[in-house]
Amino acid sequence: MNWSMQLYSARNFQPWTGVLKTLSEAGYTEVEGYGGVYADPAAFRAELDANGLAMPSGHFPIEMLEGEFGKAEGIARALGMTLIACPYVGADQRPTDTAGWRRFAARLEAIGRRCRDAGYGFAWHNHDFEFKALSDGSVPMVHILEGAPSLGWEIDVAWLIRGGSDPRTWIGGHADRIVVVHVKDIAAAGQGLDEDGWSDVGHGTVDWRGLIGLLRSRTKARHYVMEQDNPNDFARFARRSIASVKAY
Repeated sequence: MNWSMQLYSARNFQPWTGVLKTLSEAGYTEVEGYGGVYADPAAFRAELDANGLAMPSGHFPIEMLEGEFGKAEGIARALGMTLIACPYVGADQRPTDTAGWRRFAARLEAIGRRCRDAGYGFAWHNHDFEFKALSDGSVPMVHILEGAPSLGWEIDVAWLIRGGSDPRTWIGGHADRIVVVHVKDIAAAGQGLDEDGWSDVGHGTVDWRGLIGLLRSRTKARHYVMEQDNPNDFARFARRSIASVKAY
């Protein structure tokens, strides 16, 4: 099991040299990339190497993966990735019915074929909207997984919970699809108001002790990526979160 950090969590705590040093000193061995660190992949790779960090996974927008795949593949190669993940689709681009989500899944399946042909795994990273019921009672995540049978799942457990679903049910039903885990925690009611209702991992309401045990036993995921979308103190979040999960 490898402890990683989604670097989006540190976007407001620059420079990156300090962020990577903090993560290395806290005990992380990996990070996950996103667009904010892709401007000069070779230079960023040098900073990773200097801090003993690897970047096995990274987030790429669907527009780049469909329209500029060569650019995405070049970034992934320079940074040493083995998994490319698509993290989001904007509200104005989201399908509104089953047929639309099936078409969206077909797009993901086509991207996955290109990724595999280039030597990479491919996964979808969820938020909460994938678990909101459509007019026929189904939820988009079902159509994504069924309509893209080769797609991996980077499960974001806290967003799944915010979407109104039970992570144990989804893990139990789709364990074979889960390739990476996003480890995020939800603050108790009335807390974390200046952090969008999130908390340091192990200090919120998500049963990470039990869920990590379940994920370890049921899935092949080996990369566990800490994330907090809006921390008010990134160094505190990084240190307290890894201390919690290492105790599980």
